[in-house]
Amino acid sequence: MSGELGTTNLLLGIMAAVSVLEGLVIIGIGVAGFMAYKKVMALVDSGMVLAKGIEARQVAPAMMRVNAILDDVKGVTAKVKQETERVDQAIHTTIDRIDDTADRVRTNVRAKTSALAAFVRHARTALEGMLRSEVRT
Repeated sequence: MSGELGTTNLLLGIMAAVSVLEGLVIIGIGVAGFMAYKKVMALVDSGMVLAKGIEARQVAPAMMRVNAILDDVKGVTAKVKQETERVDQAIHTTIDRIDDTADRVRTNVRAKTSALAAFVRHARTALEGMLRSEVRT
């Protein structure tokens, strides 16, 4: 029986040693995982700092330039609108003056032509009257 216990004790010793090794490997994996986690978090934090640095160095000046351009466009648009309204007002004023002038010309032409037409009618009537009186004599 002592031979049988020796083999059993040997197998139990091997299993105990393997269990201890497994425990050490699991602890090592946990430590390695924690160290990897710390390195990744350090990279992420430095990436955030890098991103903020890029934003401060590149994006902010670009946004300032874009805002300046938009302000210029806004000013130009306002000026164009103002000038367009001014030209529109000038055109309407000119059209009103032309209409007034046309009305005055029409009125003057009618007054002069009606006086001339009246003179021609009277002259015709007088001429007809003279011609009738000659024909009767």
